[in-house]
Amino acid sequence: MGKQVAAVIGGGVIGGGWAARFLLNGWDVQVFDPDPQAERKVGEVMANARRSLPGMVDVALPAEGKLTFHDTIADAVSGAVWIQESVPEQLATKHTTLAEIQKACLPDAVIGSSTSGFKPSELQLGATRPEQIIVAHPFNPVYLLPLIEVVPTDANTPAFLDAAEELLTGMGFYPLRVRKEIDAHIADRFLEAVWREALWLVKDGVATTEEIDNAIRYGFGIRWAQMGLFETYRVAGGEAGMKHFMAQFGPALKWPWTKLMDVPEFTDELVDLIAGQSDAQSGAYSIRELERIRDTNLVAMMRALKAQDWGAGALMNAQEAKLRTASPMGIRVDDMADVSAPLLTVHRAVPLDWTDYNGHMTEAKYLQAFGDATDRFMNMIGCDAEYIAAGGSYFTAETHIRHVDEVLAGAVIEVRTQVLAGAGKKMHLFHKMYEGDRLLATGEHFLLHVSLETRRPSEPAPHVAAALERVAAAHAVLGSPEGMGRAVGQRP
Repeated sequence: MGKQVAAVIGGGVIGGGWAARFLLNGWDVQVFDPDPQAERKVGEVMANARRSLPGMVDVALPAEGKLTFHDTIADAVSGAVWIQESVPEQLATKHTTLAEIQKACLPDAVIGSSTSGFKPSELQLGATRPEQIIVAHPFNPVYLLPLIEVVPTDANTPAFLDAAEELLTGMGFYPLRVRKEIDAHIADRFLEAVWREALWLVKDGVATTEEIDNAIRYGFGIRWAQMGLFETYRVAGGEAGMKHFMAQFGPALKWPWTKLMDVPEFTDELVDLIAGQSDAQSGAYSIRELERIRDTNLVAMMRALKAQDWGAGALMNAQEAKLRTASPMGIRVDDMADVSAPLLTVHRAVPLDWTDYNGHMTEAKYLQAFGDATDRFMNMIGCDAEYIAAGGSYFTAETHIRHVDEVLAGAVIEVRTQVLAGAGKKMHLFHKMYEGDRLLATGEHFLLHVSLETRRPSEPAPHVAAALERVAAAHAVLGSPEGMGRAVGQRP
């Protein structure tokens, strides 16, 4: 089966982000954009995406797809099962573009529009096949943020929408199906309200652009990132919950303290004021530098949520589980016919937050990678979550790590595990970390099986012991790996 093909029509910031998301999830991508700088612009977005997206989850993404640029829309959409329109926000331009797409595309392809404001019924007007056009509104950076507002009409069948959302979910997106079409969908209506009020605050001299941004990023912005609006207010209501919150703060909505229904006139003076304050706030950084700062922070925040299995982090864990199941990382020893070679126990990209002030992977993350390898091997022999919940596990008694070569952010690493000994309560593992054929580090680990009830060494269950002994016997012929038993500071 060949790779899935996506077409991106319009290669700006949003279109480039779509291209990156597709490519790094294994799709081939065909781009049309008449801008002579399109290839460069998409390439810059791709560089940011390659730096940040692969390290979001703890298992490797599929092999990157092939990116091609085309001179016509017809060539770009040929064979594509998903076509994403990201042309300028002008309805006539979108109608012309969608008509050209439908002349050449597969009749059952999904045509998603990145529009932030138009309703799908407006986009479908006059279309040859309105049933294949939906709003699929993303958020920048598209290659990192998971939300896609999916806005259909009655012309789109439930089966078509389900299939479209399944494709989005497979790339780590969160498709939010909007129940009823409305201008600007859901999220942008919130953003517009905040934007209008912020403009008034600057115009009236109440706050600068930096002070408004600080009010968001040091306050409610952090809460919203992990709990949204209504859940945040539910907590604010205390034990009495949302009803108490609404009774206490609802009357304040009638106070004349906002200007949300009015829009300040965009005079030259207001534009210059805001632009000048923005330059003073952020002008020391280039746009590319700000993008990298943004991406680094987003990765760290979402990985923190991932550790808590909450919000966007829970979505990442679900995607990771699917990737793991579909890869060799999901197999167990009992399902393997041949265990004679060291076993693959880690296959992932190094995330941005694993690096230190020297620009390479920090010491603690070597231990984490090897710890993950040990956990994976335990799972492979049957010491999984269910087994541990029943009261048995392995505790690490001794560890020795050698740092052989540098590991940089974005590197796709593998850990292969050799069992040096495995009998009774004892398990002795030797991990080797590679990037391609380049040895990066080794980790030697000695573990004891314990009873979680007594917290003392104990014999493993028969099925765990049998799987461990099988691998140990198969690996006995491999001999002692270089570095085994080494002391700190000992020369080769």
